[in-house]
Amino acid sequence: MRLDKLLSNMGFGTRKEVKQLLKQKGVTVDGVTVKDASMHVDPDNQDVSVYGERVQYTEFIYIMMHKPPGVISATEDVAEKTVIDLLDPFARHFKPFPVGRLDKDTEGLLLITNDGQLAHNLLSPKKHVQKTYYAKIEGVVTEEDVVAFQQGVELDDGYVTKPGKLVILSSGEKSEIELTIQEGKFHQVKRMFESVGKKVTYLKRLSMGSLMLDEQLKLGEYRELTENELETLIHSSKVEQL
Repeated sequence: MRLDKLLSNMGFGTRKEVKQLLKQKGVTVDGVTVKDASMHVDPDNQDVSVYGERVQYTEFIYIMMHKPPGVISATEDVAEKTVIDLLDPFARHFKPFPVGRLDKDTEGLLLITNDGQLAHNLLSPKKHVQKTYYAKIEGVVTEEDVVAFQQGVELDDGYVTKPGKLVILSSGEKSEIELTIQEGKFHQVKRMFESVGKKVTYLKRLSMGSLMLDEQLKLGEYRELTENELETLIHSSKVEQL
């Protein structure tokens, strides 16, 4: 890879800015000062450093965000704040995107990455990747609802959902539940409860596949996935469930 492309990809500025960095003798390759922007380097086997700090090259970025309400799951929007707007410049430099979407008023786990293959696998209907939500419900959630969700319910447009696992945490005029589904239809959780005459008043995604929300992350905070989280997620996303 060309040296200027490597440094630009890793957030050290535009190609023009990187050339200025080279002119200032700020870049070394294997300990030798380099000025040639077109020099080809192997970032995996050579020590590329900027002012003494080694450049750790990576192609993909994988971010877990605790999405807050009030922002939309999109890369850009002229009127609304997006989840990408919450990222720092270094993370935005990778041009990441949210994997799937959470409604504007929904919070919880959101995976943000620039790995298109992983995103495709996680969202593919063939993979049946499970997503678990916690919700507060206006209305008494009953065992009949558990059975209905297990069988699949008909939404307002006539679509019948795949089976979902509904767990009642508390039942009353204000109920609390956890729901695990394999799909991600528009407003699906809210529409599923509407189909049984109830209303979701609060919704939070807890997990997606093997990835669990880090509850230490406050609303709007994010971190990169650990190696173990990433390896497990990639492995599980490649397996087609029956």
